[in-house]
Parts: sequence; structure tokens; C-alpha cells
Amino acid sequence: MSLKIAELFGYVPTDLSPVAISARTSEACPFIGKKCIKKFKSGIVSGACAVTPATSSVVICCPIRMYAQNYQILLDVARECFGPNARLIRELKSRVGDGHDVIVFGKGWGKELRLPSRGNHGGYFVDWILALLDADGKLKEFVAVEVQTMDTSGSYEAQVKELLAGKANVRSSAKAGINWENVSKRILPQLIYKGHVLRREPLCTKGMFFICPKPVYERILSRLGGTLQVYHPQAGALTFRWYDLGEPAPIGTHRLVEFKGQKTTTIDQVALAFTSPQNLPDAGVYQKAISAVLTA
Repeated sequence: MSLKIAELFGYVPTDLSPVAISARTSEACPFIGKKCIKKFKSGIVSGACAVTPATSSVVICCPIRMYAQNYQILLDVARECFGPNARLIRELKSRVGDGHDVIVFGKGWGKELRLPSRGNHGGYFVDWILALLDADGKLKEFVAVEVQTMDTSGSYEAQVKELLAGKANVRSSAKAGINWENVSKRILPQLIYKGHVLRREPLCTKGMFFICPKPVYERILSRLGGTLQVYHPQAGALTFRWYDLGEPAPIGTHRLVEFKGQKTTTIDQVALAFTSPQNLPDAGVYQKAISAVLTA
């Protein structure tokens, strides 16, 4: 297990341009114009947007990094669902009133909308709700959007300290990595639950969209056995959209977040694949592990 920072406050670690140094000094996220909210237990701001683990290519590890190009990923979904003229608005007073206004509920745009959990104890948040308004400003239909990157395990704090101290090239953090287990423990169970709740909404006619980096989608697909039946967007649908960082950018600029693919299936397909005995390890793995310890 090892991990190396691929982007720090939006720039590659070797970028020592004035704008990159300024971002590190101010601890600012260049994609939303606010201070980076990721911190280590020590209180030091992480600033890591993307990392390179030992077992894969660059992985975006901060969901805010996905909102580059002025929240392009949300506009992509709005136009996929509501037509090429859809526009995103933050508040009702900004609407044009031509039937193409899409009001956004989510982080920094408005209140997050809570979904009721079983027994109405607590609840889950959907990251984003994109609500299409008719010409009179009334709700016509809506779509839910989840944005997911991957958490890290271990710590790469020493690496950040060295980079902030001015070192351009530092070693990988040997005890840090990507927490891929979250796919099974948290991501898929929550997706299935939220999807079942949303399919009961008559105006949620195209289901839910799940946006993630390409390596995350590939790991999810592997966990689900590699095959999911394809459907068209509908109530109860789950559309995976995956993105990746574009080509390396010139010094002082950011790599683009680029659309790489999309697949629509259903919540039922995902739930069935998640609980079915697919993609299991070889039979006898526990016996071999126990025997190896006993004979060591």
C-alpha cells in the first residue's frame, strides 16, 4: 500500500508558479473559491485533490475536484435529462421563466434535501437535486445526483508538509492508500436504499445519477460482478456517469475533468448483483490462511 499526491490545491506538486504557490499559501480550493475543508487530525489542511495509489492510475480523492469548470458535471446531467437548453439556477429570483430553468438544491447552492430513513430516525442526504421548473415556476420533474470520490486510508500528512515546505519531489506515503472497501460497506448500500425511495416519487421520472471518477466506477463494476443489464432512464433507474482528469495542463493551470462514459441500469439490477454470489474468492481461502499461520 502506497500513495502519492497527484494534485495539491488544484495544481501538480511540481508546479511552482505564482498562482500555484498562492493557492497553497492561502489553502484555497480553486474550484469553488473557498478554503479547502479537508484536514488531518492535526488540523493541517490536506489540499490533496487527486492521488496516485500503487495499484491504479490517478484517482480524484476530493469530491469538490469534480465540480471544476463551474459545476460542469451538474449541467451535463441537467441537459441529459431536461434537454440541451437547460440552465442551472441557484434561486427562484434568477429564473427566466421559459421552461428551461433547473433550480439546484445542494452544497453551496441551497439546502440539501433529506431523505427519510427507515422508521424516520435520522436520514440520508442526496448530494444534489436538479428540479426542472415550468414557465410558471412550478415543479415539473426532478432528478437526484450523487457525486462520489474515494476516501483514503492511512496518512499522507508528511508528504503534504514537505510539499508545503517547498519540496517539489517527495516520496510516496508507504502506509496510505485508497479505501476501496467503502464501495461495499457504504456506497452501494446507500445507493440501493436511496434509489428505492426515489422510485416512489412520481416526478422523479429518470431516477438517480451517480457521478464518480473512472477508477471508482471500475471498482464498483468489479464488485457487482462485471455485468449489469442496460435500461433507458426511467423511474427506479440508476445511471452511472464516470469522469477522469484530462491531459496534463500547462504550468499554472488545472487539468480538466472530462466525461468518459455512461451506463444506465436499475436499482433492482444493482441490488441483485450486490447480494448475489458473484466475483467471490477461490473456495478454501480461509482454510489456506489458517493453515499458513499454523505452519509458519
